Amino acid sequence: MNVDKFAQQMNGLYYRLGELYEDIVDTYPGAMTARTTHSGLARNVVAERQGMPEALRELGFASEELKVAVEELYQQNNELIATRQAVEVERQRYQELFEFAPGGYLVTDEAGKISEANTAAAKLLNVSQNFLVGKPLTIFIPPAERQYFRSSLSWLQQQPSCGVNSNRRHEWVFPLQPRHGELFQAALSVAGTCDQQGRIVALRWLIRDITEQQRAEAVLEKTDYDLYADRPSQTYCNGEVIPLSGEYIWLVRQGLVKLSTFSEQSEEVLVGLAGPSMTFGSGLTSLQAYQATVLSNQVHLVSVSLTEIAASPQLAQSLLPRINQRLQQTESLLAIAGQRHVTKRLSQLLLLLKQEFGQPVAEGTRLTVRLTHQELANACCTTRVTVTRQLQEFQQQGKITLCPQRHLILKEHAF
Repeated sequence: MNVDKFAQQMNGLYYRLGELYEDIVDTYPGAMTARTTHSGLARNVVAERQGMPEALRELGFASEELKVAVEELYQQNNELIATRQAVEVERQRYQELFEFAPGGYLVTDEAGKISEANTAAAKLLNVSQNFLVGKPLTIFIPPAERQYFRSSLSWLQQQPSCGVNSNRRHEWVFPLQPRHGELFQAALSVAGTCDQQGRIVALRWLIRDITEQQRAEAVLEKTDYDLYADRPSQTYCNGEVIPLSGEYIWLVRQGLVKLSTFSEQSEEVLVGLAGPSMTFGSGLTSLQAYQATVLSNQVHLVSVSLTEIAASPQLAQSLLPRINQRLQQTESLLAIAGQRHVTKRLSQLLLLLKQEFGQPVAEGTRLTVRLTHQELANACCTTRVTVTRQLQEFQQQGKITLCPQRHLILKEHAF
C-alpha cells in the first residue's frame, strides 16, 4: 500500500468536507456562530438547527476518525520499514557468512537438487556457482556409490529432523567426483529444514575434503604396525603380575590386562582394563599402589621406553590416541563408581565392557573379557554377594545370558 498517496487522498477529503461546511454556513445565516469557531461540535449544531441531513453529520465524524487512522497507519508503516531494514541487514549478513565461509556449503531440496552454493563449494566441485544451481548433488557421486547415496537420502526423510531435533546434523563420508577433477573423500554434514507440517523441504550441507586426513590416519596405522613388528614381544600367563617400570610403558599386542590399586583396607579396586593396542605403565599414573595382572590365558606385550617417545614425535603421536583411550576408560569407571544405586553401577559397567570389549553374536553382544563376580564387585564398589544377586536378576529379566564358555552376553537394548 502507498501510504503517502492514501494520506493525500484523505487530506483532500478532509479539506473538501471543510469547504462543504463553509458553504453551509454561508447558505444559512443562522449558523454564523458556528462559522467563527470552525469546530466539529459547532458544525453539528449547524446541522441540528438548519435541519441538514443526518448523513452529512456522520460524514464529519467519519472524517475525523479517518484522519486518526491515517496517523496510526503512518506509524505502523514506519515500524514495518524499520523491521524490513533490519531483516535485510540480517539477510545480507547471512549471505556474506554463507558466501565467504571457508567450508563448502550447499542448500538443496529434499531430493538433493542444489538451490544455493557458496564459493568454497563451487571450488570443491570445480563448477561455477551459477551452473551448480539446479543440478542434483548425485551427479558428483561416483556411479558405484549413487544407489547408496540415494538410499541415505531416503533414510534421512524418515528421521525426526524437525521439531526439537531441528538442528540435528547427520555425518556421512562419501567420495565426490568434481567436474574434470580428481576424486576426493568428503565428509558430508547434513541437516533438514522443515515446513509447518514437519516435512523436510530443504537440506543444508557442509562439505569438507578429508582426503589428507585419511592419508595421515593411514600413515599412523602403518606406524603402529611397524611399532609391533620392530619390537620383541614378551608373554605373560593368566594371573601373573606384570613387572612395571618408570622407564618404559607397555603396549598390549594381544590379550587382556587388569589394572588395579588397593584401598586402606587392602581391598582391590579396579581402575582399568587394557586390551589390544592399549597402553599402561607406572609412568602413566600417580597412584602409589598400582598393579597390572594378566586376565586372559596369555598376554603379549611390547615395551616402549619413555626416552624413545620423547625423541620421536611420530611415535608420540601414534601412542597418544591409545593413552587417551585409557584415560577415557578410567574416567568412565570413576563416573560409574559415583552412581548411587548398585543396579545402576553394574548396568553401566556392563555397557562400558560392551563398548570396549563387545563382540556381536546372534543373541546380542558377547563380552570377550570375563571378570569374576569379585572383580565386578571391586569395580562397582560393592560386595560379591550383591553382584551375584544382581546378575541373577538381570538374567531372570532376560537382559543377560551366558554362552557355553561362560562369557556374558548382553541382549540388545537391555540397559
